Amino acid sequence: MYTSEDIINKTITFVKDTLADAEGGHDWFHIERVYKNALLISKTEQADTFIIALGALLHDIADSKFHNGDETVGPKKAAAFLTQLHIETSVIEHVCNIIKHISFKGGNETQKFKSLELDIVQDADRLDAIGAIGIARCFNYGGFKNRALYNPEIKPNLNMTKEAYKSSNAPTINHFYEKLLLLKDRMNTETGKKIALERHNYMLSFLEQFYNEWEGSK
Repeated sequence: MYTSEDIINKTITFVKDTLADAEGGHDWFHIERVYKNALLISKTEQADTFIIALGALLHDIADSKFHNGDETVGPKKAAAFLTQLHIETSVIEHVCNIIKHISFKGGNETQKFKSLELDIVQDADRLDAIGAIGIARCFNYGGFKNRALYNPEIKPNLNMTKEAYKSSNAPTINHFYEKLLLLKDRMNTETGKKIALERHNYMLSFLEQFYNEWEGSK
């Protein structure tokens, strides 16, 4: 029988191996940051840290963006891995529900599953999408998809359906308005909200500088 520490270590190894060739914004280092932030947030909450750890480590094991939009691949892969470790069915179901419901999905989707553990992992994941690292990840993914940096003629769309959001090829700057700047007000925990505010303000400063440089005014 594996201890909780054994399971976490085996999960870390599994995730590192699985994401060895992943896009830079969704690689092991992204997972590691989310994992650390989730554990940090959990210190101020009465939550199951074992489920939080597994949820954070496995939340992007097969991101639908890289699997033709198929949102079932990640939960299936996580469940198959955890089943091999003889983990309780209730724990596996909870972790899979975290994976299924963690993502932003355009912001117009109603979240059908709620738990404190999901709230914490979701906050940790959202924190990695904003601030300095969030900016770096945003442009890294935009380059990966060969998107324009910015086009003043293409305005952000704040009313996209889930399908439109997933298939959007808009310039990278638009993503700040369609997702990143919205996350501050969608944090679940007090710790998450506090960290998010600082990172949100950093992004506003970046955008101000970006537009000044774009217009040649600075």
